[in-house]
This record gives sequence, structure tokens and C-alpha cells, in this order.
Amino acid sequence: MTKPKGGEWIWAVGISLGTALLIVAPFFVLGIASGHDFEFHAASWLDAAGQWKEGTLFPRWTEWANHGFGEPRFIFYPPLSWMLGAALGSVIRWSAVPIVFIVLVQTVAGLCAFALTRKVTSRGAALFGAACYAANPYALLVIYMRSDFAEQLATAFFPLLVLLGLRASGILGDEKARSSAAPLQSQKRDIALFAVVFAVVWLSNAPAGVMASYGMALVFGWAVLRQRSLLPGLRGGAGLALGFGLTAFYLLPAAYEQRWVNIEQALASGLQPAQNFLFTAIDDPEHTWFNWIASGIAILLIMVTGCAAAWSHRKAAILELETASESARNEAWVVVLILAAAATVLMLRVTDIFWRVLPKLRFVQFPWRWMCVLAICYAFFLACAFWRARHGWILPVAIVLLSVSTAAVLIQEGWWDTEDLPTLRAAIANGSGFDGTDEYDPLGDDHYNLPAKAPDAVVLATEDADDAGVAAPAAQVRIEKWSAVEKRLLISSPAAARIALRLLDYPAWRVEVNGKTVVPEHAEGTAQMVVPVSAGESEIRVRFISTWERRWGGVLSLLSAIIVVLMLVLGWRREVS
Repeated sequence: MTKPKGGEWIWAVGISLGTALLIVAPFFVLGIASGHDFEFHAASWLDAAGQWKEGTLFPRWTEWANHGFGEPRFIFYPPLSWMLGAALGSVIRWSAVPIVFIVLVQTVAGLCAFALTRKVTSRGAALFGAACYAANPYALLVIYMRSDFAEQLATAFFPLLVLLGLRASGILGDEKARSSAAPLQSQKRDIALFAVVFAVVWLSNAPAGVMASYGMALVFGWAVLRQRSLLPGLRGGAGLALGFGLTAFYLLPAAYEQRWVNIEQALASGLQPAQNFLFTAIDDPEHTWFNWIASGIAILLIMVTGCAAAWSHRKAAILELETASESARNEAWVVVLILAAAATVLMLRVTDIFWRVLPKLRFVQFPWRWMCVLAICYAFFLACAFWRARHGWILPVAIVLLSVSTAAVLIQEGWWDTEDLPTLRAAIANGSGFDGTDEYDPLGDDHYNLPAKAPDAVVLATEDADDAGVAAPAAQVRIEKWSAVEKRLLISSPAAARIALRLLDYPAWRVEVNGKTVVPEHAEGTAQMVVPVSAGESEIRVRFISTWERRWGGVLSLLSAIIVVLMLVLGWRREVS
């Protein structure tokens, strides 16, 4: 197995970029693909970019969600996708952000697939594998019909994660690294790199992170059985633990603060695994229709992957190569086949018990999401089949026809719009904001009861006065500061009053009146923050503070990053020496 040379990487960039540009070609004719999750992601990009201009570099509170009342979306949703979208929107026109995002991510996807397949095939076959992965049918489904930019970003790195998992487990790599007797320190660099890519997947998309965790556990478990040694498991466990450590600044707050929101709404009707196995029908025609489309894509992937695996295995058996390099390729082939089988089975209803009992698996929501993993196997086996094929032009032609046909169907079924982003920008500019998310709604709130347009502050009578029919006092309210993370108001009132803020209460908000911490009241039916003030002059200050789990999460991530750097440096020195 030869290491890819610089010239090969130039070819890989060209093929991957060219494939990505072909994918977005319909955007220049039809407009922007406005799939199921487009508004959610675009709104997050806009909100984050706006907070950067205010000086908040790592937002936690989403200011314009729930029509300006806000929500803690950025605590629970992994940061890389909305930060990338916000970064692109800060340097190019917002109308071009979805296109550039897709091209950039699918180019990276192709390069990661090239890195994996080049370890087991020729240069030409690896380039073919890169193109296959960049334009795999599931990626087309995500781009044209789902607009799940976070999942798209996470799955771009899946092939690289598999490669590093194979190396860290000793299945791929030099002979010393593959030896079960190799000490843990001999693979410092592979473990550290695996941890970094594993963290990138988690920081891109949580369901993808769950699938990556189970997938890599399967790889390391197989290596333990195959090598009859616990060392692959120890190396894998070290990589997984270090990867989770790198994500602690996000994962620890997201895990702890779930008790403060209606997180179970993530598994509301239509979002449960039992309702999304292949070819499942429920009492929602639109949901059922999309499930059948996704199921058709899954069957296509399963069939092509199976045929390519069988063909490449048959040709390998005919060649009967038994070199050490070929042995490593065969072991990698087996591992990828196991991943393909696991991904396929988990999309079927017979695995319902696993979705119920395995930790956090139910939060993947849609069993057909395992096509994220199956797509790697699809590209891997196609590259292997191309490498073994006698008439090399037949397979590329067949895959091009398959990909074009799949894209044509999905383009026809998708929704295309050029006004979504301008509408969101206008809504933020005029202060009306955008819809909130059920699972991120603070406890005690029903965000559907919140007004679509409300002033930043409203003066209310005290509860006793309100019950007696007394009008609110003629208080003067002057807003000194109103940003995503801090609100400061000066109140001058002739009598005691309550100030209703356009803000949802959340335990991370610290409310002070004249320098003293107070517990805000809530408007009926919602968690809208209502602050009581006395007669006279009052200053209300509301700040989004750093909580203990965010501080400790940051410390764990920093320590993990230091360990990763040390492992990379020591591994590099060992390789040089």
C-alpha cells in the first residue's frame, strides 16, 4: 500500500471539486434546494453571524428564535455547521452560502474517501471512489430534499474516520503497527488523529456522532477478536475517550442542560425510530411519501454495495495475492463489509429492540440515517471493484447513469426557492425573528403561545393591581443595551410594576434589579420573563452567564487538546527517528 503522492492529491481535489460542482449545477437554474431543515440551518447561520458582530464569538443563546424571545439552540446543536455557515455569510453574499457550503463539504468528502480507498486500491480506483462518495445517492438525498447541512458536514469526514479507525486498531498500517504485540505508544499519532476526526464528527452533527461511536466500537471490537488481543480495544478506547474529551466543551453542557428544556420533543410523532424503518407508513401522507423515497435510496445503496463487494471479492480470490499488503487490504475489506451489514440491518424493523435499549441510539431518530455509514461502504467497494475490473470503463458509466437518474428524481421531488434566505434576513432586520424549535423550548414554556411580534419591554401592573382591574402605572422604560447575551434597562415608575421582557427564562440567565439578584416571574402559559420593580428608579440587568458545566467542559477540552498535541509531536518524532 503506497502513500498518496502530491500529484495524486491534486487529481483528487480536481475530481472531488468537479463532482461537487456538478451536484450544485441545478441550483443555478432552479434556485436553492429548500429541504426539510433549510430554514433551521439558515436561521442559525444568520443568528450566529449577527452575534459575532456584537462581539460574542461563541454564541450559546439563539437571539432571534421564537420571534425574538430566544432559545438555547446553540447549547444543544453542535457548533461546526452553523459556525461554518456564519463564516461563509460573513465573507460572501448570503444567497451564495448554501451553494458554497455544499461544494466545500462535498469536496472534502471526496478527499476523505480518496484517503481511505487509496490505502487499498490504485490511484485511478481511489479517484473513482472519491467521486462515488462525493455524489453518493444518500448525499444527493440530503442535499436536494433534506438540506441537513450539519449531517452533510459530519458524513464528509466518515471515510477518514474509518481509515484512522483501521489504522488505530492495527488493521491497516505498517507491519509493526499491525502486530498485536505493538505497544500503545507506537500508534500515538494514529490515536490522536482518530480522536480529532471523531470529535469533528460529533461537533458537526449529534446523530452522526452516535452512529460514528457505534460504528467505531464495532471496528475495534472486530480487531480485538481478529487479533486475539485487547490492545486494539485499548487503542480504540483511548481514541474514543480522547475524542469525547475534545468535544466536552459542547457535550457536557448539552448533556447536563437537557433537564432545562423539552428535549423529549426530539422524539415526537414522526421523529421516532419505529415510524421511520424502511417502507414504514404512518397517518401522515407527506411523511410516508418521503420515507418511501429514502427507503428506495437505501435499497439502491444496498444493492450496489452488495454487488460491488461480491465482484471485488471474486476478483481478489481469482488473483490469489497473499502478500502482507494484500492481507491488510483483505482485512479492511472484511471490516467494511461488517459495517455495511450492520448499517443495512439497523434500517430494518427487526432491529427495533436495539433502537429501544442501546444508549442514545433512539436519538438518531431515522433508521435510514445509517445510509451515512453505508455510503462509505458503497464508495469503498466500488473503488475495489473498479480496481479489479478488466473493462474499467463499464463501471464508471453505469455509476454515472445511476447517479444522474437518482439526482433527476430527487430534483423533481424537491422544493426549490430563492426567497427563503432573504425572507429570514428581512425578519431579523425588522425584529420579528423566526420560529423556535420544540426540543429546545425551556421547561414550562409553550412557544406557540408567544406573540409573533412583541416590543422588547412592556410595563404591567402588579398582580394584585391587575386582579383589581387597576391599569399599569405610567412608567418610563429606557433600553440602555439589548444584545443576545445582555439586556440592560432603566425604569422610572410612580408605583410598583412588572416589566415583561421579550425573553424566555432559562437557568443560565442572571437577573438583577439595582444590583440584587431576583427570580423572575413568568407570563401565563409561557416562560416569558417578567421582572417586578418597585416605585422609583430601577435598573434591570439580565446576563447570560457561564455555568459550571460549560466551564468544566472547556477545561476538559483544553486538557484533551494538549494531550492530542503531545501525542502528535511524540508520534512524529518517533517516526522521524
